[in-house]
Amino acid sequence: MSFSKICLSRFAPLGSPNSLSAFPFSLPVPLTRAHKLTCAQHISCSCSASSSSSSSSTHQKGASTRWRPMCLYFTQGKCTMMDDVMHLEKFNHDISRDLQVDAAAFQHKCSQDLDFFLVLDLEGKIEILEFPVLMIDAKTMAFVDLFHRFVRPSKMSEQHINKYIEGKYGKFGVDRVWHDTALPFKEVIQQFEAWLTQHHLWEKGRGGHLKRAAFVTCGNWDLKTKVPDQCKVSQIKLPPYFMEWINLKDVFYNFYKPRKSEATGMMGMMKNRQVPMFGSHHLGIDDTKNITRVLQRMLADGARVQITARRNPDSRNVQYLFEDRI
Repeated sequence: MSFSKICLSRFAPLGSPNSLSAFPFSLPVPLTRAHKLTCAQHISCSCSASSSSSSSSTHQKGASTRWRPMCLYFTQGKCTMMDDVMHLEKFNHDISRDLQVDAAAFQHKCSQDLDFFLVLDLEGKIEILEFPVLMIDAKTMAFVDLFHRFVRPSKMSEQHINKYIEGKYGKFGVDRVWHDTALPFKEVIQQFEAWLTQHHLWEKGRGGHLKRAAFVTCGNWDLKTKVPDQCKVSQIKLPPYFMEWINLKDVFYNFYKPRKSEATGMMGMMKNRQVPMFGSHHLGIDDTKNITRVLQRMLADGARVQITARRNPDSRNVQYLFEDRI
């Protein structure tokens, strides 16, 4: 049996330890030192976060509650080691642990026009490499479900793919997971549509927009540019549910009125609200979780999260609905 080592990089939470009580969610217990983990065959990784806050230690009540990296085979429904005690000890198989909401956060929350938010953060500059979506209940701010797939490029040589993946995911130590699980974009979309249908958010026969839900992105690039480009490459029609979305940066900018530089990206928004970052920046599943944490904070503060952009299905032109936007 072969073993592979994974080095978990260190990330310190943004903001001071004294501000932790202001967060509308329960913080996962961060690791306090860099780790190297060994796991037979199954390799998955989210980078560790470190904190000097003494209050964090009060959450640590043994191995079952301490922070652990996410099993990226499990997020895609492909973990075969659920009966392996050592594997379960090392890797988290419950994403809701990182997105728990404190009941006290409901004090300023307002009603929303939607029932669910689908937080999406794609990875891949040439072709899409990772497609993670987190489903959040708009009323309770709670995690509902996750759809996560690694995506295999369709117009690259094997040599180019290997170089591309090593440069992108090798630094996170999850390139093996990608090679083991990645599917063509067309298959990912088919599985995603089945997932949407399972949650009664969209019906293929009727087409049209999502029901009671909308995508939330950190910027317009994901749905304005990347998905349409990938659909052309993969030779599929742009699905109708991608015709509108919420650019969280626009909502953030209009609600909090920060300096524009503090709302131009995920890191700036997290720093402005003192939301700690956990995991690896530019690993799609981790970025999606961190964007969700910003969304949860905004909902707790009373922000009304509304559609910010719509695409004309005939001309493909995009209409932006906020006058002041990033």
